[in-house]
Amino acid sequence: MKTNKKKPDDEIRAEYDFSKAERGKFYRPLDKGYKMQVEQADGTVVVNHYTLAEGTVLLAPDVREYFSDSQSVNDALRSLIELTEKVPGRKYGTQSSGSHQVADKE
Repeated sequence: MKTNKKKPDDEIRAEYDFSKAERGKFYRPLDKGYKMQVEQADGTVVVNHYTLAEGTVLLAPDVREYFSDSQSVNDALRSLIELTEKVPGRKYGTQSSGSHQVADKE
């Protein structure tokens, strides 16, 4: 059983005030882009807009556990593509041309 004993180093400093904090206030899906406002020392505000580069793919956390970098994802997908090209598969939306034949009514 864990106990939540705080170490002296883990305590929040007095100058940090989270009394008006709101959880998830700035949460937005990353694929929609985001902007950052940076206040300069002279009082001006610089606004930077960021969007994901074309072709960027976001992995779910459970999938991300298995891939350490882009190269490993690409290698896995290439091997999957190779397998699908070797195995004759049935495409969605098409009728199978199996051995089932229906007799014409006379």
